[in-house]
Amino acid sequence: MKHVHVAIMAGGIGSRFWPQSRSSKPKQFLDILDTGKTLLQITYDRFINICPSENIHIVTLDEYEYLVKEQIPGILPHQIVKEPTRRNTAPCVAYICDKIYAKDPEASIIVIPSDHIILYEDKFLEIIAKCLDFVEQHDALVTLGIKPTRPSTGYGYIQYDEEKKEGEFYKVKTFTEKPDAEIAKTFVKSGDFLWNSGMFVWKAKTILYAMHKYLPEVMDCFAGAQELYDTPKEKEFIDRAYSQCTNISIDYGVMEKADNVYTIPSKFGWSDIGSWDSLYEVYQKDYLGNAVMGKNVKIYDAANNMIMVQDGKLVVLQGLEGYCVVDTKDVLLICQKSQEQQLKEMTIDLKKDNLDRYL
Repeated sequence: MKHVHVAIMAGGIGSRFWPQSRSSKPKQFLDILDTGKTLLQITYDRFINICPSENIHIVTLDEYEYLVKEQIPGILPHQIVKEPTRRNTAPCVAYICDKIYAKDPEASIIVIPSDHIILYEDKFLEIIAKCLDFVEQHDALVTLGIKPTRPSTGYGYIQYDEEKKEGEFYKVKTFTEKPDAEIAKTFVKSGDFLWNSGMFVWKAKTILYAMHKYLPEVMDCFAGAQELYDTPKEKEFIDRAYSQCTNISIDYGVMEKADNVYTIPSKFGWSDIGSWDSLYEVYQKDYLGNAVMGKNVKIYDAANNMIMVQDGKLVVLQGLEGYCVVDTKDVLLICQKSQEQQLKEMTIDLKKDNLDRYL
């Protein structure tokens, strides 16, 4: 497996997980599942046995390099790929895949977010192995699709063509951004839609060819970079490249346009835990449906709440149903789980009111 590489994307801010997730320490660097490991550590450990550890790369912001080093002891300098600023996923993919290709033109690359939950890791790794075999034999870009368990409005959807099949892999017909509730119900009922997991497997040369074809303005920013990777000149070059790069997602920029995109319908206990409500879905609950993290929480006549509080504080809840209660050292959030999409608006308001120190 010497040509297998993993690119873990760990530069996001996790704004929908505020106030636990902050700009100084986003959710991928938190033990948000209360397991003793952060989401990044769990993701890193997941791939230790499928490729050499030195082939696992973590793409993050410059300012989070120290957190990566703290949480992944012994990680080598070349494994931390530092972005100077956020430019969405297409520049991120261009940078890491181009850098890997410069060292290993035969590379197969798994691109994975750092902050997703996977409950059944054996099944997940089995799917990844199938994907690696598939891209080795086909000129294909593979995106992992998740069989929906409910008509969620929190995920994008992939429609696949049941008549165009290669083994367990189906040709992708369409990508759809997060739909409203009625459209989500229609998608799930149709049976040929999957949740878009944002996880990809491809050969380095295949994705780079597609990016040159569909996003030449992004790839032009990295022209000449291959000679500078892992040299003192890399940072200056990448700083300049990112200042010129379009802010665009890999889905919108490439996957929706390419004609060689395939998906494999998968089921391995996946959640992107992109919000408090999605964390609530996978968290262990009491008999009244309360998901609780915190040692001193007393609950009376309260049900179906997501509660995360500090161990050193006594918290008493009475009469709440369907709420998210998050208490940190300097912020207390109480909001309806069904209205948590307003969190982004709330954080924007905080900026307007010069309360950035709480973000």
